[in-house]
Amino acid sequence: MEKKILNKSLTKANKSKNDEFYTNLNDIEKELGHYKEHFKDKIIFCNCDDPEESNFWKYFSLNFDSLGLKKLISTHFENDKPAYKLEISKTNKKEIKTPLKQNGDFRSPECIEILKEADIVVTNPPFSLLREYVAQLIEYNKKFIIIGNINALSYKEIFKLIKENKIWLGYSIHSGDREFKVPDDYPLNASGYRVDDNGVKYIRVKGVRWFTNLDYKERHQDFLLYKTYKGNEDEYPKYENYDAINVNITKEIPMDYKGNIGVPITFMDKYNPEQFKIVALGIVGSVDFTSNRKMEILDKKTAKPTGRFTYNAKGTLYRLYNPKTDKSPAFQDFENGELYTSIYARIIIKNKKI
Repeated sequence: MEKKILNKSLTKANKSKNDEFYTNLNDIEKELGHYKEHFKDKIIFCNCDDPEESNFWKYFSLNFDSLGLKKLISTHFENDKPAYKLEISKTNKKEIKTPLKQNGDFRSPECIEILKEADIVVTNPPFSLLREYVAQLIEYNKKFIIIGNINALSYKEIFKLIKENKIWLGYSIHSGDREFKVPDDYPLNASGYRVDDNGVKYIRVKGVRWFTNLDYKERHQDFLLYKTYKGNEDEYPKYENYDAINVNITKEIPMDYKGNIGVPITFMDKYNPEQFKIVALGIVGSVDFTSNRKMEILDKKTAKPTGRFTYNAKGTLYRLYNPKTDKSPAFQDFENGELYTSIYARIIIKNKKI
Protein backbone atom coordinates (compact mmCIF):
# COMPACT_ATOMS: atom_id res chain seq x y z
CA MET A 1 0.00 0.00 0.00
CA GLU A 2 2.81 2.43 0.89
CA LYS A 3 4.39 1.83 -2.53
CA LYS A 4 1.12 2.55 -4.35
CA ILE A 5 0.65 5.80 -2.41
CA LEU A 6 4.20 6.89 -3.19
CA ASN A 7 3.83 6.06 -6.90
CA LYS A 8 0.61 8.10 -7.03
CA SER A 9 2.42 10.96 -5.33
CA LEU A 10 5.31 10.83 -7.77
CA THR A 11 2.93 10.73 -10.73
CA LYS A 12 1.42 13.95 -9.41
CA ALA A 13 4.90 15.42 -9.31
CA ASN A 14 5.46 14.43 -12.96
CA LYS A 15 2.40 16.48 -13.88
CA SER A 16 3.87 19.44 -11.99
CA LYS A 17 6.91 19.93 -14.23
CA ASN A 18 5.44 23.27 -15.26
CA ASP A 19 6.39 24.34 -11.73
CA GLU A 20 10.07 23.96 -12.59
CA PHE A 21 11.21 27.57 -12.20
CA TYR A 22 14.79 28.60 -11.41
CA THR A 23 15.07 31.60 -9.10
CA ASN A 24 17.16 34.60 -10.13
CA LEU A 25 20.45 34.88 -8.22
CA ASN A 26 19.87 38.58 -7.54
CA ASP A 27 16.53 37.82 -5.83
CA ILE A 28 18.22 35.13 -3.72
CA GLU A 29 21.04 37.44 -2.64
CA LYS A 30 18.63 40.24 -1.65
CA GLU A 31 16.66 37.91 0.62
CA LEU A 32 19.24 35.59 2.13
CA GLY A 33 21.47 38.47 3.16
CA HIS A 34 19.01 39.13 6.01
CA TYR A 35 19.55 35.69 7.61
CA LYS A 36 23.33 35.28 7.61
CA GLU A 37 23.51 34.90 11.39
CA HIS A 38 21.13 31.92 11.17
CA PHE A 39 23.36 29.94 8.80
CA LYS A 40 26.51 29.55 10.90
CA ASP A 41 27.34 25.89 11.68
CA LYS A 42 24.10 24.73 10.07
CA ILE A 43 23.27 22.04 7.50
CA ILE A 44 21.46 23.67 4.55
CA PHE A 45 19.24 21.47 2.39
CA CYS A 46 18.03 22.59 -1.04
CA ASN A 47 15.63 19.75 -1.78
CA CYS A 48 14.03 21.06 -4.99
CA ASP A 49 17.23 22.16 -6.73
CA ASP A 50 19.25 20.72 -9.57
CA PRO A 51 22.79 21.95 -8.71
CA GLU A 52 23.56 22.29 -12.43
CA GLU A 53 20.81 24.91 -12.74
CA SER A 54 20.11 26.15 -9.21
CA ASN A 55 21.17 29.60 -8.07
CA PHE A 56 20.44 28.53 -4.48
CA TRP A 57 23.26 25.99 -4.80
CA LYS A 58 25.44 28.62 -6.44
CA TYR A 59 24.82 31.13 -3.64
CA PHE A 60 25.57 28.72 -0.81
CA SER A 61 28.53 26.97 -2.46
CA LEU A 62 30.25 30.27 -3.31
CA ASN A 63 29.60 31.64 0.21
CA PHE A 64 30.16 28.38 2.09
CA ASP A 65 33.10 29.64 4.16
CA SER A 66 31.91 33.21 4.72
CA LEU A 67 28.56 31.90 6.01
CA GLY A 68 30.31 29.30 8.18
CA LEU A 69 28.16 26.43 6.93
CA LYS A 70 28.54 22.94 8.33
CA LYS A 71 27.17 21.20 5.24
CA LEU A 72 25.30 21.98 2.03
CA ILE A 73 23.09 19.34 0.38
CA SER A 74 21.01 19.52 -2.80
CA THR A 75 18.55 17.08 -4.37
CA HIS A 76 16.10 17.46 -7.22
CA PHE A 77 13.30 15.67 -9.00
CA GLU A 78 13.97 13.58 -12.12
CA ASN A 79 11.36 12.13 -14.46
CA ASP A 80 11.29 8.32 -14.44
CA LYS A 81 14.89 7.80 -13.36
CA PRO A 82 17.00 7.94 -10.21
CA ALA A 83 18.29 11.37 -9.23
CA TYR A 84 21.39 12.25 -7.21
CA LYS A 85 22.42 14.36 -4.28
CA LEU A 86 25.32 16.77 -4.20
CA GLU A 87 26.95 17.87 -0.96
CA ILE A 88 29.79 19.92 0.43
CA SER A 89 30.88 19.63 4.05
CA LYS A 90 33.07 21.68 6.37
CA THR A 91 35.48 18.77 6.73
CA ASN A 92 35.62 18.06 2.99
CA LYS A 93 35.27 21.10 0.75
CA LYS A 94 34.98 19.00 -2.41
CA GLU A 95 31.62 18.43 -4.08
CA ILE A 96 30.52 14.83 -3.51
CA LYS A 97 27.94 13.41 -5.91
CA THR A 98 25.95 10.39 -4.73
CA PRO A 99 23.30 8.54 -6.78
CA LEU A 100 19.85 8.25 -5.20
CA LYS A 101 17.82 5.06 -5.42
CA GLN A 102 14.66 7.06 -6.10
CA ASN A 103 13.84 10.04 -8.31
CA GLY A 104 14.47 12.83 -5.80
CA ASP A 105 10.86 13.80 -5.04
CA PHE A 106 10.90 15.75 -1.78
CA ARG A 107 8.27 13.36 -0.38
CA SER A 108 10.24 10.19 -1.08
CA PRO A 109 11.53 8.25 1.97
CA GLU A 110 15.08 8.80 0.75
CA CYS A 111 14.76 12.60 0.66
CA ILE A 112 12.89 12.65 3.97
CA GLU A 113 15.87 10.96 5.62
CA ILE A 114 18.10 13.75 4.30
CA LEU A 115 15.56 16.31 5.51
CA LYS A 116 15.78 14.89 9.04
CA GLU A 117 19.52 15.63 9.02
CA ALA A 118 19.11 19.23 7.84
CA ASP A 119 18.78 22.37 9.98
CA ILE A 120 17.46 24.85 7.40
CA VAL A 121 15.71 24.25 4.07
CA VAL A 122 16.15 26.90 1.39
CA THR A 123 14.60 26.39 -2.04
CA ASN A 124 11.93 27.19 -4.61
CA PRO A 125 9.37 24.37 -4.20
CA PRO A 126 6.67 23.62 -6.81
CA PHE A 127 4.02 26.32 -6.34
CA SER A 128 1.23 23.81 -6.92
CA LEU A 129 2.49 21.63 -4.07
CA LEU A 130 3.13 24.40 -1.53
CA ARG A 131 0.52 23.18 0.98
CA GLU A 132 2.04 19.73 1.09
CA TYR A 133 5.59 21.05 1.06
CA VAL A 134 5.09 23.41 4.02
CA ALA A 135 3.18 20.72 5.93
CA GLN A 136 6.20 18.45 5.63
CA LEU A 137 8.57 21.15 6.91
CA ILE A 138 6.33 21.78 9.90
CA GLU A 139 5.95 18.05 10.59
CA TYR A 140 9.72 17.67 10.83
CA ASN A 141 10.17 20.94 12.73
CA LYS A 142 12.48 22.54 10.15
CA LYS A 143 13.53 26.13 9.72
CA PHE A 144 13.11 27.32 6.16
CA ILE A 145 13.24 30.11 3.58
CA ILE A 146 11.18 29.28 0.49
CA ILE A 147 9.59 31.18 -2.36
CA GLY A 148 5.93 30.92 -3.37
CA ASN A 149 2.85 32.87 -4.42
CA ILE A 150 1.18 35.33 -2.05
CA ASN A 151 -2.18 33.65 -2.69
CA ALA A 152 -0.88 30.76 -0.58
CA LEU A 153 -1.72 32.99 2.40
CA SER A 154 -5.37 32.22 1.74
CA TYR A 155 -4.87 28.44 2.03
CA LYS A 156 -6.42 27.51 5.36
CA GLU A 157 -3.41 25.36 6.29
CA ILE A 158 -0.96 28.18 5.57
CA PHE A 159 -3.13 30.87 7.13
CA LYS A 160 -3.38 28.90 10.37
CA LEU A 161 0.42 28.97 10.63
CA ILE A 162 0.49 32.69 9.79
CA LYS A 163 -2.13 33.44 12.45
CA GLU A 164 -0.18 31.45 15.06
CA ASN A 165 3.00 33.39 14.14
CA LYS A 166 4.73 30.18 13.08
CA ILE A 167 5.57 31.41 9.59
CA TRP A 168 5.63 34.86 7.97
CA LEU A 169 6.61 36.66 4.78
CA GLY A 170 10.24 37.40 4.01
CA TYR A 171 11.92 40.77 3.77
CA SER A 172 12.81 41.63 0.20
CA ILE A 173 9.76 41.17 -2.08
CA HIS A 174 6.68 43.29 -1.38
CA SER A 175 5.20 43.94 -4.82
CA GLY A 176 5.55 43.35 -8.53
CA ASP A 177 6.47 40.26 -10.48
CA ARG A 178 9.69 38.27 -10.65
CA GLU A 179 11.56 36.62 -13.49
CA PHE A 180 12.36 32.90 -13.44
CA LYS A 181 14.40 30.79 -15.81
CA VAL A 182 12.42 27.80 -17.16
CA PRO A 183 13.40 24.55 -18.94
CA ASP A 184 13.92 24.50 -22.72
CA ASP A 185 10.67 22.58 -23.27
CA TYR A 186 8.56 24.95 -21.14
CA PRO A 187 5.59 26.36 -23.13
CA LEU A 188 5.83 30.14 -23.36
CA ASN A 189 2.16 30.98 -23.00
CA ALA A 190 2.50 33.30 -19.99
CA SER A 191 1.72 36.99 -20.35
CA GLY A 192 5.33 37.96 -19.69
CA TYR A 193 8.31 36.05 -21.08
CA ARG A 194 11.56 36.46 -22.97
CA VAL A 195 14.20 34.36 -24.71
CA ASP A 196 17.79 35.59 -24.41
CA ASP A 197 20.46 35.54 -27.12
CA ASN A 198 21.48 32.01 -26.09
CA GLY A 199 17.94 30.67 -26.40
CA VAL A 200 17.39 30.50 -22.62
CA LYS A 201 13.74 30.98 -21.66
CA TYR A 202 12.44 33.22 -18.86
CA ILE A 203 8.94 33.98 -17.61
CA ARG A 204 7.64 36.63 -15.21
CA VAL A 205 5.41 35.51 -12.34
CA LYS A 206 3.13 37.88 -10.40
CA GLY A 207 2.53 37.86 -6.66
CA VAL A 208 5.77 36.13 -5.66
CA ARG A 209 6.79 36.23 -1.98
CA TRP A 210 9.33 34.64 0.36
CA PHE A 211 7.92 32.52 3.21
CA THR A 212 10.04 31.79 6.27
CA ASN A 213 10.10 30.97 9.98
CA LEU A 214 13.51 32.58 10.53
CA ASP A 215 13.19 35.93 12.25
CA TYR A 216 14.64 39.24 11.05
CA LYS A 217 14.54 42.59 12.82
CA GLU A 218 12.63 44.53 10.16
CA ARG A 219 9.41 42.57 10.64
CA HIS A 220 9.10 44.00 14.17
CA GLN A 221 9.00 47.61 12.98
CA ASP A 222 5.65 49.38 13.27
CA PHE A 223 3.77 50.16 10.08
CA LEU A 224 3.14 53.91 10.13
CA LEU A 225 -0.55 54.87 10.02
CA TYR A 226 -1.81 58.34 9.20
CA LYS A 227 -5.59 58.21 8.60
CA THR A 228 -8.40 58.48 11.14
CA TYR A 229 -11.73 56.68 11.14
CA LYS A 230 -14.23 59.52 11.81
CA GLY A 231 -17.16 57.13 11.32
CA ASN A 232 -17.07 57.61 7.55
CA GLU A 233 -18.88 54.57 6.14
CA ASP A 234 -18.39 55.64 2.53
CA GLU A 235 -14.64 55.30 3.08
CA TYR A 236 -14.76 52.47 5.65
CA PRO A 237 -18.01 50.53 5.08
CA LYS A 238 -18.99 47.79 7.52
CA TYR A 239 -19.65 44.22 6.43
CA GLU A 240 -23.16 42.86 6.71
CA ASN A 241 -22.09 39.40 7.89
CA TYR A 242 -19.13 40.21 10.15
CA ASP A 243 -18.39 42.92 12.68
CA ALA A 244 -15.56 44.70 10.89
CA ILE A 245 -14.90 47.64 8.60
CA ASN A 246 -13.47 47.18 5.11
CA VAL A 247 -10.15 48.73 4.05
CA ASN A 248 -9.18 48.39 0.39
CA ILE A 249 -5.62 49.76 0.62
CA THR A 250 -3.27 48.75 3.44
CA LYS A 251 -1.80 52.22 3.93
CA GLU A 252 -5.31 53.55 4.65
CA ILE A 253 -5.82 51.47 7.81
CA PRO A 254 -7.18 54.00 10.34
CA MET A 255 -4.84 54.59 13.27
CA ASP A 256 -7.66 55.09 15.79
CA TYR A 257 -10.08 52.22 15.06
CA LYS A 258 -10.29 49.75 17.95
CA GLY A 259 -12.47 47.12 16.29
CA ASN A 260 -11.94 44.50 13.61
CA ILE A 261 -10.59 45.63 10.25
CA GLY A 262 -10.72 43.71 6.95
CA VAL A 263 -7.58 44.28 4.88
CA PRO A 264 -6.19 42.84 1.60
CA ILE A 265 -3.85 39.85 1.95
CA THR A 266 -0.99 42.12 0.82
CA PHE A 267 -1.24 43.60 4.32
CA MET A 268 1.07 40.76 5.36
CA ASP A 269 3.94 42.62 3.68
CA LYS A 270 3.61 45.19 6.50
CA TYR A 271 2.57 42.89 9.33
CA ASN A 272 4.24 43.40 12.70
CA PRO A 273 3.00 40.81 15.25
CA GLU A 274 3.52 43.28 18.10
CA GLN A 275 1.39 45.94 16.37
CA PHE A 276 -1.52 43.90 14.98
CA LYS A 277 -3.47 40.80 15.93
CA ILE A 278 -4.66 38.52 13.14
CA VAL A 279 -8.27 37.57 13.89
CA ALA A 280 -9.59 35.58 10.91
CA LEU A 281 -9.46 34.98 7.18
CA GLY A 282 -12.37 36.08 5.02
CA ILE A 283 -12.39 33.82 1.99
CA VAL A 284 -14.67 31.30 0.32
CA GLY A 285 -15.00 28.26 2.57
CA SER A 286 -14.38 30.06 5.85
CA VAL A 287 -16.94 29.17 8.51
CA ASP A 288 -16.52 32.55 10.21
CA PHE A 289 -18.48 34.49 7.61
CA THR A 290 -21.66 32.54 6.94
CA SER A 291 -25.09 34.11 6.50
CA ASN A 292 -28.55 32.56 6.31
CA ARG A 293 -29.91 35.10 3.85
CA LYS A 294 -31.21 33.86 0.51
CA MET A 295 -29.34 35.91 -2.08
CA GLU A 296 -29.94 36.04 -5.83
CA ILE A 297 -26.70 36.31 -7.77
CA LEU A 298 -26.59 39.19 -10.23
CA ASP A 299 -24.77 39.28 -13.54
CA LYS A 300 -21.47 41.16 -13.09
CA LYS A 301 -21.85 43.10 -16.34
CA THR A 302 -25.57 43.90 -16.40
CA ALA A 303 -26.37 43.74 -12.64
CA LYS A 304 -29.53 41.83 -13.57
CA PRO A 305 -30.79 38.71 -11.73
CA THR A 306 -29.43 35.43 -13.09
CA GLY A 307 -31.94 33.13 -11.39
CA ARG A 308 -29.15 31.52 -9.36
CA PHE A 309 -29.26 31.66 -5.58
CA THR A 310 -26.97 31.25 -2.61
CA TYR A 311 -28.24 30.76 0.94
CA ASN A 312 -25.21 31.74 2.94
CA ALA A 313 -22.51 33.34 0.74
CA LYS A 314 -20.23 31.03 2.69
CA GLY A 315 -16.85 32.54 3.36
CA THR A 316 -17.62 35.72 1.43
CA LEU A 317 -17.55 39.03 3.26
CA TYR A 318 -20.19 41.33 1.83
CA ARG A 319 -21.61 44.79 2.47
CA LEU A 320 -24.37 47.05 1.20
CA TYR A 321 -23.96 48.20 -2.39
CA ASN A 322 -22.72 51.80 -2.63
CA PRO A 323 -23.58 53.42 -5.99
CA LYS A 324 -20.83 56.02 -5.41
CA THR A 325 -18.01 53.52 -5.27
CA ASP A 326 -19.19 50.13 -6.61
CA LYS A 327 -19.41 49.30 -10.30
CA SER A 328 -21.93 46.49 -9.98
CA PRO A 329 -23.52 44.58 -7.09
CA ALA A 330 -22.97 40.87 -6.66
CA PHE A 331 -26.11 39.81 -4.69
CA GLN A 332 -29.69 40.87 -4.14
CA ASP A 333 -31.54 39.88 -0.99
CA PHE A 334 -34.48 37.75 -2.11
CA GLU A 335 -36.78 39.00 0.67
CA ASN A 336 -36.15 42.74 0.88
CA GLY A 337 -34.49 43.49 -2.47
CA GLU A 338 -31.43 45.14 -0.88
CA LEU A 339 -28.31 45.12 -3.07
CA TYR A 340 -24.99 43.87 -1.72
CA THR A 341 -21.48 43.64 -3.07
CA SER A 342 -18.96 40.94 -2.19
CA ILE A 343 -15.39 41.56 -1.08
CA TYR A 344 -12.30 39.78 -2.33
CA ALA A 345 -10.24 37.77 0.17
CA ARG A 346 -9.60 39.73 3.36
CA ILE A 347 -7.56 39.20 6.50
CA ILE A 348 -9.35 40.43 9.61
CA ILE A 349 -6.97 42.26 11.96
CA LYS A 350 -7.11 44.36 15.12
CA ASN A 351 -4.69 47.05 16.27
CA LYS A 352 -3.01 45.93 19.50
CA LYS A 353 -1.71 49.37 20.42
CA ILE A 354 -4.96 51.29 20.96
